[in-house]
Amino acid sequence: MPQDEKIAAVVSNAAQDIGTFIRTQREAAQVSVRQLAEKAGVSNPYLSQIERGLRKPSADVLNQIAKALRVSAEVLYIRAGILEPSENNEVRDVIITDSAITERQKQVLLEIYTSFVQQNEAQHDEGRHDEGQQNGDLQIEAPARVQTDEEQTTE
Repeated sequence: MPQDEKIAAVVSNAAQDIGTFIRTQREAAQVSVRQLAEKAGVSNPYLSQIERGLRKPSADVLNQIAKALRVSAEVLYIRAGILEPSENNEVRDVIITDSAITERQKQVLLEIYTSFVQQNEAQHDEGRHDEGQQNGDLQIEAPARVQTDEEQTTE
């Protein structure tokens, strides 16, 4: 198989994978193609073609679809082959796929989680890894204040 055909096959498979994933997420959210297309700001036929694997959406379109479905854009980027998946991390995966919280809330949770992991790794490297933080030396670097969705829309 010539190189061009191999590349075309990979792109085609990525388009089908992302389309199937979007369809699954849309159906789980109990939203019609027409409703999702309207929320995402794309045409109904275009979204249908994406779901059937006939079109591979751009990063911008994926971002719009992610917002409309209330899923992480990163998940869609990985499924579409735009981003490389990072190390498997169950906590991270659960946070980014949770549809009950906003993208901003997901980002803040991930930042806090990452700071805990980094702090524990640093303590472990120094030989001070205490289970349960018995010495009371827990230090959290979290955002000073998280804006609510209402505050963000009024700005």
